[in-house]
Amino acid sequence: MEYAIIIIAAIFVNNIVLAQFLGVCPFVGVSGKISTSVGMGGAVLFVMTLATVVTWLIQNYILVPFEITFLQTITFILVIASLVQMVEIILKKLSPSLYGALGVFLPLITTNCAVLGVAILTIQKDFNLMEGVVFAIATAIGFTLAMVIFAGIREHLDNMEVPKGMAGVPIALVSAGILALAFMGFTGLV
Repeated sequence: MEYAIIIIAAIFVNNIVLAQFLGVCPFVGVSGKISTSVGMGGAVLFVMTLATVVTWLIQNYILVPFEITFLQTITFILVIASLVQMVEIILKKLSPSLYGALGVFLPLITTNCAVLGVAILTIQKDFNLMEGVVFAIATAIGFTLAMVIFAGIREHLDNMEVPKGMAGVPIALVSAGILALAFMGFTGLV
């Protein structure tokens, strides 16, 4: 039952983008097309899950035993940067079109505060390794869900007649705000 609560909370109630507002840069930058959003979501899922496993192991078997937890943030960033480099190399080799579509946003996963946030939240919430992995996967699914929904809205808006002053970024930001309000409905707020 505890895993179900972690999954539902991470995807809907505490969505990393729409409720906690982490990872907004790639959310807005890559959500122009659904296919690109799905690709970025897959890359974030891979990096977030592996980063959570590696950072949990480092935290519990190196930083805490040697009493050097003050190095947590820099260590986690280095782990995430290494994993993103690996994803970048793999995507460049296996899917050059997706690699090109993600462009500058792929290396920006390194600085995506959602990935670092999940690694740190896993430690702060005192999750064991399995709970941390479930939390990371569910959070990445929530991130992807938010991006895909937003990309669908943006694709639909491209076919709509929007007032000149609201075209482009302004209507996208208004739509993102409305989407965030919709997800806040899962928290039970009236």
